Amino acid sequence: MRVEPSQLAPGCVLLKDVKGKTTKPIIPEKTVLTEEHITVLHKFLVATVDVSATLADGRPFNPEAANEAKRTASTEWIASRSFAKQYQDAVDDYKKLFKNWQHYAMVDIADVRQVLIPLFESIDHVGLAVYTLDQYATSTDYVYHHSVSVGILAAFLAKQLGYEKGEWLQVGLAGALSDCGMARVDETLMTKDKPLNRSELDDIRKHPVYSYRMIEKAAALTQVVKLAVLQHHERLDGSGYPLGLEKDNIHRYSRIIAVCDMYHAMTCERFYQKKQSPFAAIKKLQHDHFTKLDHHIVQVFIDGFVHLSSDASANS
Repeated sequence: MRVEPSQLAPGCVLLKDVKGKTTKPIIPEKTVLTEEHITVLHKFLVATVDVSATLADGRPFNPEAANEAKRTASTEWIASRSFAKQYQDAVDDYKKLFKNWQHYAMVDIADVRQVLIPLFESIDHVGLAVYTLDQYATSTDYVYHHSVSVGILAAFLAKQLGYEKGEWLQVGLAGALSDCGMARVDETLMTKDKPLNRSELDDIRKHPVYSYRMIEKAAALTQVVKLAVLQHHERLDGSGYPLGLEKDNIHRYSRIIAVCDMYHAMTCERFYQKKQSPFAAIKKLQHDHFTKLDHHIVQVFIDGFVHLSSDASANS
């Protein structure tokens, strides 16, 4: 059958050479196409190709399935545009709450939920944007973007791990509140354009305790959520803070937030640190899961990234 490159899928088998301007074919007949082959066809502006009605693994090839994927991608793009507005509104609202906390206002969980829960509930419709939240962040407003983004990532990851909705929403709230204690830290430390000295770093590392104290009496949060906020910087090898806990002493919610916190922090531009690509951040997570992070949680996080990246590439 003759189809457009946009209708192809990995596993399609070419029936004829795909020829360019030279005598040598771009891709020879009988080639089993991969994502790379399909990308080449797009780049060479090939209009149509002849492929077998059967994929290499014996399954029938349905070009309409690719068209449906394109329509889905278009829908996701529209949802992504809507998500960007929803995300920025949430950051702006979170910033207002944070400014109040800096003046020692109580953390009203009802207000926090109103800002964040609708955003968490939209994560199924935004695709790869879940892993590229750094594109919205600025160094000036990093702390607000980081809190909202860690909440989104934590809710997404908890859902990927199989938690029921009520629970993954709680994990998301814990992620978003994990840095609320930064409101008790000297504001100049959050905007310093040089690496922090030992004393300043010690002050910053008190924020999980401050965060815990700020939500300790909140009846709307479960005790494990409060524990996750306190422990989100603990590491399995005991190198974390504020308590230096190890392995099974660190709650699973905390381990989820730890992965999301590290990933988003590495991918964002800050006053004293250049941003890293998502791929570099993923590589760092892979390295740290041997000693510091939960291996299974890291793997599920990476699998989600790879899956959504592949979908985005296939539908582009």
